[in-house]
Amino acid sequence: MKWYKKLHWQIIIGLILGLIWGLLSSAIGLQEFTSDFIRPFGDIFVTMLKLIAIPLVLASLVVGISSLNDMTKLSRMGGKTIGIYMVTTTLAIIIGLSVVNVMQPGKTLPLETRVSLMESYSDAVGDRDEAAREVLDRSPLAFIVDIVPENFFEAASDNANMLQVVFIAILLGIGIVKIPIQKGEPLINVFDALNEVIIKIVDLIMKTAPYGVFALMAVVIIDLAGDDLGQAVNLLQALGWYTIAVVIGLFLHVSIVYFSLFKIFSKMRLRDFLKAIQPAILLGFSTSSSVATLPVTMERVEKNLGVEEEVSSFVLPVGATINMDGTSLYQAVAAVFIAQALGMDLTIAQQLTIVLTATLASIGAAGVPGAGIIMLVIVLQAIQVPVEGIALILGVDRILDMIRTAVNITGDAAVAVAVAHTEGKLGALHFDEEDAVE
Repeated sequence: MKWYKKLHWQIIIGLILGLIWGLLSSAIGLQEFTSDFIRPFGDIFVTMLKLIAIPLVLASLVVGISSLNDMTKLSRMGGKTIGIYMVTTTLAIIIGLSVVNVMQPGKTLPLETRVSLMESYSDAVGDRDEAAREVLDRSPLAFIVDIVPENFFEAASDNANMLQVVFIAILLGIGIVKIPIQKGEPLINVFDALNEVIIKIVDLIMKTAPYGVFALMAVVIIDLAGDDLGQAVNLLQALGWYTIAVVIGLFLHVSIVYFSLFKIFSKMRLRDFLKAIQPAILLGFSTSSSVATLPVTMERVEKNLGVEEEVSSFVLPVGATINMDGTSLYQAVAAVFIAQALGMDLTIAQQLTIVLTATLASIGAAGVPGAGIIMLVIVLQAIQVPVEGIALILGVDRILDMIRTAVNITGDAAVAVAVAHTEGKLGALHFDEEDAVE
C-alpha cells in the first residue's frame, strides 16, 4: 500500500492543507467563504463522531460487564483506573510547575503587550469567572451525585453526561449477570450486535476524516487570525515563550510518565504505542474534544493495542471525562505564567496549592463546557492571583487546547493499556495494513 493511502498520512495531509488554506483565506480575504462553505464539513464530521459516542459506550460496556463472572473484578478495575488517573494527573502538574519555574516565561512579556491583552479579552474573562463560581458554589461531592441520572434518556441526550451513561451501562450489565443466562443471553446478543454495527459506522466515518480535519484546521486559523493575519503572528510572538513552555511540559509528560507507565505495567514500547493510536491523537488535536474522539480511541485501543473490550469500554469513557493530564499541566504553567506576568512571586505553599486544586478541579469541572479555562479560574482563585490575568493567555488558548487534548487522549489510552495488563486482558500489539511499515 502506498504511503499516501494510509489513514494517518491522509489525516496529516488534511491538517497541513487546512493550515495552508486558513492562512491563504486570511491573507486574501476569504474568511467568510471558509466560514460559510468549509466550516460545515468540519462541524458535520465532529457531530457524527459525537453521535455514536454514547451508543458505543453503552453497548460495549454492557457487553463487557455482562461477560464478567465476578463483580469484584469490576470494582478492582475501577479502583486501578481512578488511582492511575489521579497519579498521572498529579505528575503532569508537577512537571508543568517545574518547567514554568525554570523557563519563567511570564517575565518576558512586555508591559504594553500585557495591557493590550487585558483590554482585548476582558469580556471573555468575566464569562469564565461566572462559570467557575458556579462550580465552586456546588457541594464538594456534587460530581458524585451527578453521576447518578434521574432519567436515562435525558442522560443519553448529552455527551457531557458520559459518566452517567457509564453508570447506567454498569447497572444494566450487573443486572444481566444476576439473572439466568438463558434470559440474559438475547439481550447480550442485541448489545453485541449493536456494538459491531457501531464499529463499522466508525470505519465509515473515518473515511471522511481527512476532509473533516482539513475543514477544522482551516477554521481554527481564520478564527485565530480574524481580519488581520499579522495580528495572529504578533500574538504568537508575544506569547511564544509561554506556548513553548506548555509544549515542552506536555512532551516531557508523555516521554517520562507514559514511558514509565509502560515500563511498570507492560512491555509495550512508547513508540509502538503512539504509532498504533496515531489517528486518535490526530483527531483529538483537530477536534479539541476527547469525547468526540472517543469512538476512534476505543477502536484503536482494542484493535491495535490489544486491550480487551471489557477494559477499554470502562477505562476510556471514564478517562474522556475526568482524566485531563494535558489540561492539568497547562493549568500549572498558565497559573504561574500569569503570576509572573503580573509581577507576583508564588511561594512553595501556593505552588503546592496548585497541585492539589488542579487535581481536584480536573474531576469537579469535568462535565462543564470549556472545563480547561474554568479549572484555571478555580486554580487562580485558590492561590489569590487576579482572575483577570487569564486575558493574557486566551489568544493562544485554542492552539494549546488542541495539543493538550491530544495528550489527554494519549493518557486515556496509556492507562487502558496499564489496567488491561494488570487484569490479564492485554493481547498482542497489532498494526493494520494501512499502518504497517513497508
